[in-house]
Amino acid sequence: MAKPRKPKPEDPKPAHTGAVVRHQKLCLSIDTNLRRIYGYTELEIEVPDIGFVGLHAENLGIESVLVDGESTDFEYYPRNQGADSEKRWASAVSSPSSAADVAAAAYVTALETELVPNLLINCCNKMQIEQVNTESNGVQSSAEVKQNVKSVRVNYWVEKMETGIHFEDNVVHTDNQMRRARCWFPCVDDNNQRCCFDLEFTVAHNLVAVSNGSLLYQVLSKDDPPRKTYVYRLDVPVTAQWISLVVGPFEILPDQHNSLISHMCLPPNLPKLRHTVEFFHTAFSEYEHYLDAKFPFGTYKQVFLAPEMAISSSTFGASLCILTSQVLFDEKVIDQTIDTCIKLAFALSRQWFGVYITPEAPNDEWLLDGLAGFLTDLFIKKFLGNNEARYRRYKANCAVCKADDSGATALSSSSSCKDLYGTHSIGLLGKIRSWKSVAILQMLEKQMGPDFFSKILQAIISRAQSTNGAVRSLSTKEFRHFANKIGNLERPFLKEFFPRWLGLYGCPVLRMGFSYNKRKNIIELAVLRGCTVTIDSSVSVLNANPDSENRDGDIGWPGVMTVRVYELDGMSDHPDLPMAGDAWQLLEIACHSKLAARRYQKPKKGSKPDGSDDNGDLPTSDMRSSVDSPLLWIRADPEMEYLAEIHFNQPVQMWINQLEKDEDVVAQAQAITALESLPELSFPVLKALNNFLTDSKAFWRVRIEAAFALASTSSEETDMAGLHHLVKFYKSRRFDTDIGLPKPNDFSDFPEYFVLEAIPHAVAMIRAADGKSPREAVEFILQLLKYNDNNENPYSDVFWLAALVQSVGELEFGQQSIYLFSSLLKRIDRLLQFDRLMPSYNGVLTISCIRTLAQIALKLSGFIHLDHVFELIKPFRDFKTIWQVRIEASKALLDLEFHCNGINAALMLFIKYIEEEPSLRGQVKLGVHAMRLCQIQGGSVSSEDIKATTLVALLQLLESRIAFNNVFFRHYMFCILQVIAGRSPTLYGVPKDKLPCMGNVEVCNEQKSNFGDIVTEMKSPQPPPMDNLNHSNHSHDNLAIPEASKEIDTVSNSHERKTAVVKIRVKKSATASKAEEADNGTAERSEGGERSEGRHRDADRGPTSSVSVDAPQRHSAEAVSISNQNIEEVNSFHDHGSRITASIGSAKIASEGDNFGKELQCTADSGNASVHHQPDDPSSPSTIQDNYIDAEAKKYASLQTLSVSRDDLRGKDEKKSKKKKKKDREKKRKGEEHKGERDDPEYLEKKRLKKEKKQKEKEMAKLLAPSTEPRGKKEGTTSLTEAPGNKQEVGSMNSSEAQKVVIPKTETRAEPTQATSAPKFRIKIKNKTLNKS
Repeated sequence: MAKPRKPKPEDPKPAHTGAVVRHQKLCLSIDTNLRRIYGYTELEIEVPDIGFVGLHAENLGIESVLVDGESTDFEYYPRNQGADSEKRWASAVSSPSSAADVAAAAYVTALETELVPNLLINCCNKMQIEQVNTESNGVQSSAEVKQNVKSVRVNYWVEKMETGIHFEDNVVHTDNQMRRARCWFPCVDDNNQRCCFDLEFTVAHNLVAVSNGSLLYQVLSKDDPPRKTYVYRLDVPVTAQWISLVVGPFEILPDQHNSLISHMCLPPNLPKLRHTVEFFHTAFSEYEHYLDAKFPFGTYKQVFLAPEMAISSSTFGASLCILTSQVLFDEKVIDQTIDTCIKLAFALSRQWFGVYITPEAPNDEWLLDGLAGFLTDLFIKKFLGNNEARYRRYKANCAVCKADDSGATALSSSSSCKDLYGTHSIGLLGKIRSWKSVAILQMLEKQMGPDFFSKILQAIISRAQSTNGAVRSLSTKEFRHFANKIGNLERPFLKEFFPRWLGLYGCPVLRMGFSYNKRKNIIELAVLRGCTVTIDSSVSVLNANPDSENRDGDIGWPGVMTVRVYELDGMSDHPDLPMAGDAWQLLEIACHSKLAARRYQKPKKGSKPDGSDDNGDLPTSDMRSSVDSPLLWIRADPEMEYLAEIHFNQPVQMWINQLEKDEDVVAQAQAITALESLPELSFPVLKALNNFLTDSKAFWRVRIEAAFALASTSSEETDMAGLHHLVKFYKSRRFDTDIGLPKPNDFSDFPEYFVLEAIPHAVAMIRAADGKSPREAVEFILQLLKYNDNNENPYSDVFWLAALVQSVGELEFGQQSIYLFSSLLKRIDRLLQFDRLMPSYNGVLTISCIRTLAQIALKLSGFIHLDHVFELIKPFRDFKTIWQVRIEASKALLDLEFHCNGINAALMLFIKYIEEEPSLRGQVKLGVHAMRLCQIQGGSVSSEDIKATTLVALLQLLESRIAFNNVFFRHYMFCILQVIAGRSPTLYGVPKDKLPCMGNVEVCNEQKSNFGDIVTEMKSPQPPPMDNLNHSNHSHDNLAIPEASKEIDTVSNSHERKTAVVKIRVKKSATASKAEEADNGTAERSEGGERSEGRHRDADRGPTSSVSVDAPQRHSAEAVSISNQNIEEVNSFHDHGSRITASIGSAKIASEGDNFGKELQCTADSGNASVHHQPDDPSSPSTIQDNYIDAEAKKYASLQTLSVSRDDLRGKDEKKSKKKKKKDREKKRKGEEHKGERDDPEYLEKKRLKKEKKQKEKEMAKLLAPSTEPRGKKEGTTSLTEAPGNKQEVGSMNSSEAQKVVIPKTETRAEPTQATSAPKFRIKIKNKTLNKS
């Protein structure tokens, strides 16, 4: 099994050409006033045998490239992100389903394009090229034995600081988005490439530059004003994604307990920073102690920026983490403390697993993500308590069980990782995958024990820090080996565990019920095992089909589950429940306690007390069941050893016993959930919930659950007992009994503070029989708002007031409580005015008021004009307000627009807000909210609900610069279009073979093709023929391009000046493309793009004698046919560098059976020109020598350019004869390939249709012959206007034959070494529509 997997990591090697980066140096000068970055990067690279290196670079201006100190040639392909897609999609998008298909195609194309290097550098000189070309087959030269290490220096500047790196006033920072390191320095932006870095940043003397690694020294220049250079060194190999930079006027706070830790923020936030990071050294020391190793990067730095600057709340880099100041808090804030501590602890754990230890392959990313979460759970357990850790893990497991229902959550599935293209960590599915990863690792820890598991992690870190052959990557296979060798887990168990939990998806669902057999004193436990994956409706769950065991959703899981029985005499564990085998199982569990005192009672009195049927019994029967058996309560999987959804049926009294007597927070939460879901409530249930709520020793999060359970059970049937219990509990803690009013706030007891803060929200959710809030509930909340007093409280009440305001939004006003509505609105308006004068912490109070106003407006839309509410909230979108308030106002306005005018109007408003929103994080928040609105709409949105113009606008936004700059927002845009079509918001399962191909797919394919040509040419060197030098450009079959006018700008740099060049631009007009689509669907065209020369190539050119373009046949089911259309002469310029353009009539798609094509030859002669048969500039992929082209290469070639010798004028006939022979050989080979198909009826039918089509074309050509004579001498002949002093000759093309060539948009150059001045010719071949009469 292991051997076939080895080639998989080798698949992406062609993307980075096999080059290995040993070391990289980055030197930048940053000017915050001019918003300019310029400098250079120097890479030490092991150059592959082909002699070319591919780097990633985007939004950069490449000034020059040097290899070992000498200038070299390079090709730079900047991405075309500004493509106008409206015309392409106007006809393709007619429904939400078609828009979803186009969105998937555009998204996949963009992700695949980013994998391809777009800066190609020639790292071999002419001597090396000649040495490779003259080698004999099978003989290696001495140069090949030695490692070819080159120093590549790229001088550049950053053109657009839109992504990757950002300027905000006098602050510069990177965002470390996926594949965006290339946007601020050239690199190999690939997870498989790791190297050490030397970093130098020159900034203004009053700014601080913070980057990765250790700060070696600072240098102050003598300039006026002086500038300071910060020099860092990172000795640990990391990928380019983890290189970070932050520049700003920061205040530096060294950690008081650990000198290796530094905290930095902007000056106004220094007091908050000092209070926030007091705990941090404990997490730092705990990780080092648990892993038995020192921090791998030496120093660790935390930088806190303004929230609107960052793209997320935390951004990771090697030895550096960039966070938002939103997580900082002072000594007055309570609610933010826990979340901030966990966030900082996770960022630190990510340094160990994710940055230092990296995944070996995309399939292994789950492991590093899970290990980082596992370390964070250790911190939570030790410093926040075991109850907090277990409760969080329980809730996370519940979320995973509900969402783990598709291949997108399969952690280590090859198909899943391939389909997701690295987007698996974005959005809700990313959180689900992370939680599932941690749960699986905790399952392994339970199986082997915590000591063995810690030894595994220590071994991983020790191996990485070893001085001899350090291994800093980790794979699932290696971890499985550690689990066997160090964890002492048996191989059969591991062989089942890893494929089931990692390769597949779905969690077990167990439904259990029991019966106590008093005679045998045993428990008869019935178990039905299922899976969270949806089972086919044709298969009944109760009638489980044994054949379904073979399906992903129905197979078992390795191991056994423990059932814990609590009896009168104590507790006992029974690991007797197998997780595989039959879906139905019946277990017999022996009881240890006996009821000897009640032996005189008749054993058979009525029916057996079956636990599954006693949930609705009266309290007397509950008590009877507990008396008739020694059982107190039963739990399945008490230690959460399995990631499973368990539904256990037991009598109500046993649930009450579990709530009151079990000290485990998970058991208490499960009991509350079971009691809350009872169909009939009894007094003991309400009493048990109320007793738990008032118990100050219980965990505060579970007490809050009990409060909401009381609220949900409060009804007319129970005389509103839940409401009375909640109000009574609150008043007993917070009211003055003498005056009956709330006391001044006192938040010194933090657990009690959190519980009391949740009570108003629970009260607001209570409903009377008419569905409205009881008058007592509305009066209670108004009283709390009216008499809130925080004068003597040392803590802030901003979160307390925010919770009260949000509880107002949960109320439903009826006739009895509507008179209190105006008083509540006045209180909210008063809080808004107060918060405007004295802004609260992170604008929390204003945010809650905006949210509540929107909720009230939607509930009372029949009585309130929503336009007034719209105008009330709209001023909060002003860009002078803080980021959080602005985004909340935008979300509220989107909600109002959605409920008033529908999803179409809401999406159009969303697009408007996105275009206006300057912050990346704000765009992400709005994208998430818009996706939720689409999910609220539910199902597939019909064409009547959403207009085609809106769909096109969404698609334009998906391919815009905004989406390119923000990969998170781009992903949510894709999800929105999928949800609108009723599909799952993920890339998983998108059928690649059915995707419509985008016009800009040629960008990716051209670079892949050109780069592939270089590899092919250099790997199979043979002496080239002296008269022909063929250049092939492989095409990608089965790509249908909607429009052929999309181009890519190519910057080419060469230091060989004044060389002859002929540029051929083959371009299809938009009208021709539309005619083809109307006639034949989408026309197939080979990839490529028009290449525009850089400044260095626009120098004087040498003489050009002739050029010959061969377009051989393409072996494809769909080909482009050039028919006998009228040929139009175009103008010719007679000055220096004259331009000659020829136009060819519109192309038609040949029939599927037409596999034979003719050659198209266009030859331009210059009487004063001569060409030597020297190789072209090797830096260009289209001009590299192709010394060996075999039959297969010719079969897939889309364009071949022939550089002709100076004797071509005299030997033209000989050259034509060679071309004719080559054409005949191709036709013969094609005929042999189809020899076996001659008896095939389908083949014969296609052949007949082809002959008929040819005959029709001949007849049409005869009819049109007179109309073509004025424009050309001969029908089907391309005429070139003759320039003065030049003799031009054009090879004719017989119009009676169906010429079938693939017309790419490409440019080839033939450059001799002679540097003489001569005119420059441009030949542009265009397709135009035929005006049929």
